[in-house]
Amino acid sequence: MFLKHLECSACGLQHEWSRLQNLCTSCQKPLLAIVDLAAASRTLTRDTLATREKSLWRYREVLPLPRDIEPVSLGEGGTPLLRAQKFADDVDLWIKDESLNPTQSFKARGMSVAVSMAKYLGATKVAVPSAGNAGGALAAYAARAGLEAYIFMPRDTPRANIVECRELGAYVALIDGLITDCGAEIARRKANAGWFDMSTLKEPYRVEGKKTLGYEVAEQCDWQLPDVILYPTGGGTGLTGMWKAFDEMETLGWIGEKRPRMFAVQATGCAPIVRAFETGEKTAAEFPNAHTIAAGLRVPKAIGDFLILKILRDSNGGAIAVDDKEMIRVTREVGSTEGLFVCPEGAACFAALNSLRSAGKIASGERVVIFNTGSGIKYLDCYDG
Repeated sequence: MFLKHLECSACGLQHEWSRLQNLCTSCQKPLLAIVDLAAASRTLTRDTLATREKSLWRYREVLPLPRDIEPVSLGEGGTPLLRAQKFADDVDLWIKDESLNPTQSFKARGMSVAVSMAKYLGATKVAVPSAGNAGGALAAYAARAGLEAYIFMPRDTPRANIVECRELGAYVALIDGLITDCGAEIARRKANAGWFDMSTLKEPYRVEGKKTLGYEVAEQCDWQLPDVILYPTGGGTGLTGMWKAFDEMETLGWIGEKRPRMFAVQATGCAPIVRAFETGEKTAAEFPNAHTIAAGLRVPKAIGDFLILKILRDSNGGAIAVDDKEMIRVTREVGSTEGLFVCPEGAACFAALNSLRSAGKIASGERVVIFNTGSGIKYLDCYDG
């Protein structure tokens, strides 16, 4: 294993990786895993990847977990990058379809790595606040690892997610309120209950699983990163992870210094990042009365807000909000043109593409990658009939 230490994303304070950790002990901001890339590059090269399994664990050298420890895996990663056939004929559009992961969403990536490390470091009980897919993923990987899972969900979470968590053996608590209220409940109870908190960016390894999105996109694009990435953004682990992956790959000598313009896509009923980006803020205030059918976007306050906003600005990208009705309309448009039943969060990115094209922020012929982060099957209560 080539993990050197954990480093605070805000103040830079280093922490030992060899014990269970949540936030920086100094400033309570997210910790990031720092890998010895020079050592990793001795066995991990672009050429060696070609012979490895199509799983996120093919990037083992840049992931945490000692080499002799079996990861907690259900076959996550290695999802297809599909060329769009009809949706947008004036851009070079590709769709990274994460619905083919275990538990049918991109959350499997982060939970595979995070649960693997939590188990290795001695956790026996894990807890997470979730508006849907993160809970299902934690329930599945905890079951696989033999850990107890405690999932706190808003009462209006899609029923499919609640059933999934329960049938996977997790304890499920439904809370009146939002995901932030669920997180607060875990924070109040975790010390006495002996839970390790697996909240978004409140432990260092979910982002390590998510960074494999960046590695896969680079590899699938023949090591030429796209011009634009549209990403549905709630807590921001995926954006943070991909940006970290791009820096790591440049250090490894796999890609150049060019970066995609990164666009965070949110819902008009819950758009803290959009609001902060437009007003020039470095952090995002909590969004009042958050509401949207896209459960994964119903995150009124993200602990990694400062990381997300910096990535958007450093990449010359942006942030855009889409209303719920447009998400539903575009879901059918994508389904009928591309054969994919995308989740509302993914549909928001397709709608955002239309808006950005109309505004002249994406030029004709540019290569664009949209992330469909989950399956529409989990959101059946959003649709009529």
